[in-house]
Amino acid sequence: MDNSQYDIIVIGAGISGSTLAERYATVLNKKVLLLEKRNHIGGNCYDFINDDGVLISKYGAHIFHTSFEDVWKYVNKFSEWRPYVHKVLSYVDGNLVPVPVNITTVNKLFNLGIKSEKEMIDWLDKTTIKINNPKNSEEMALSRVGKVLYEKMFKKYTEKQWDKKPSELSPAVIGRIPVRTTFNDSYFSDPHQALPKYGYTKLFERMLNHPNITVKLNTDYFTEEKNLGNFETLFFTGPIDQFFSYKFGEKLRYRSIRFEFETYDQEYFQSNSVVNYPNDHEYTRIVEYKHLTGQILPKTTISKEYPTWEGEPYYPVPTKENQELYEKYKKEAEKSEKNNIYFVGRLANYKYFNMDQAFKNALNLFERLNPQI
Repeated sequence: MDNSQYDIIVIGAGISGSTLAERYATVLNKKVLLLEKRNHIGGNCYDFINDDGVLISKYGAHIFHTSFEDVWKYVNKFSEWRPYVHKVLSYVDGNLVPVPVNITTVNKLFNLGIKSEKEMIDWLDKTTIKINNPKNSEEMALSRVGKVLYEKMFKKYTEKQWDKKPSELSPAVIGRIPVRTTFNDSYFSDPHQALPKYGYTKLFERMLNHPNITVKLNTDYFTEEKNLGNFETLFFTGPIDQFFSYKFGEKLRYRSIRFEFETYDQEYFQSNSVVNYPNDHEYTRIVEYKHLTGQILPKTTISKEYPTWEGEPYYPVPTKENQELYEKYKKEAEKSEKNNIYFVGRLANYKYFNMDQAFKNALNLFERLNPQI
């Protein structure tokens, strides 16, 4: 391929890559080449209409929520949004209880009659274990919900998800899960919570629909690297250790998910968009997409999620060893900035980002590199 006419090279058409491609094309009128090894844009947010007419996500549910006003303003350029407040249930002891833990969760599992926030705070105070600086996810859970709730709702789920004991994982893993002292059962508390009205793929199509942007699918950067020619700047959003040919030996580890999709000839399969299964079954949760999209159809499609070490890299594994290895690659990445090569996104930073954080990270990088705009 002739790449001599491009100013900016972007590797990966997920949130980070698509945002940078759009900004350079729209704001700076740069010619952008976007290479994507998969057969679609949108990264893990990719969704499509299946044979039964259900809008499903190939890589699991993606719930948009943000407190960043600039991110909210940005994504509204490319889609109408349907308000959606995410709620999660967990199947525990034969009950469906809210996640995050709230008054209803505790009342159902312990047959209590807590009625006020003060009573809930008192219950947590008696139940939790005082650990000032939790060193791992088990200590974090014990300090937030106590031993019994931890073992009922989080311990086995975490072990299935990560194939590691919570005591081996960073406190940030369980620290991400909120705990409520009220009846509030919404999973997120951000002021903006919504889903793109026509799906995420349509949003990315609009982002990349610019005469200055050329998208090449089914194209692996590592086979095209020698053909890229001269460029002003390259942005890499793939695994950082792969970029550097695994020069420090061991690969950075990622957890993946195998999705099993099932369609039923009924309006709904379950009462909620997401139901967790911490203790039963090999899968961690079931997602029913129609609860997310608001589609009205006689059939419904669900996906069961089975954590695995095989497949696409989804979740960086937050252990001390992986973090130490990443720090070595991070130093290499910093050196690469002298050659105008930048690493952006979840895989390149070996860090889990919420969707809005991925947009924010890319927008911030664009502004940092172009302070004149």
